[in-house]
Amino acid sequence: MDCIFCEIVAGNIPARKVYEDDHFLAFLDIRPLNLGHTLVIPKKHYRWVWDLPMGDEPDNIGQYYKVVAKVAKALKKVFDIEQVKSVVLGDEVPHAHIWLIPAFENDGHGGAINFKKVKKIDEKEMEWVASKLNEELINK
Repeated sequence: MDCIFCEIVAGNIPARKVYEDDHFLAFLDIRPLNLGHTLVIPKKHYRWVWDLPMGDEPDNIGQYYKVVAKVAKALKKVFDIEQVKSVVLGDEVPHAHIWLIPAFENDGHGGAINFKKVKKIDEKEMEWVASKLNEELINK
């Protein structure tokens, strides 16, 4: 299967990882809608978020959403913001993923996410965000 997210999981494509455990991975989006835009994926390939098992498997949908919540809370803390928007679409990459997008005042989205407003973010800012999220999520 030709899946860019599976390639990231395998380490064949680099990513700015902010969280990783045996079953899930979170990394900064390379086409961010805001600074800190993070993707949370299961390491095992599932086409849609709703395809994750409901049962006792370690990569079940309940565990997935616990990781999503953990990353969202870290984004809120790092940026000192009230809201992180979550989006489940899945059309652009055929691998289950949830977008977490920090919501900032005057971020150009006008309260709702404008999916066409991809931001050009400086590499140093991206590295700063990755390191701060790593402190909150990986290094604890």
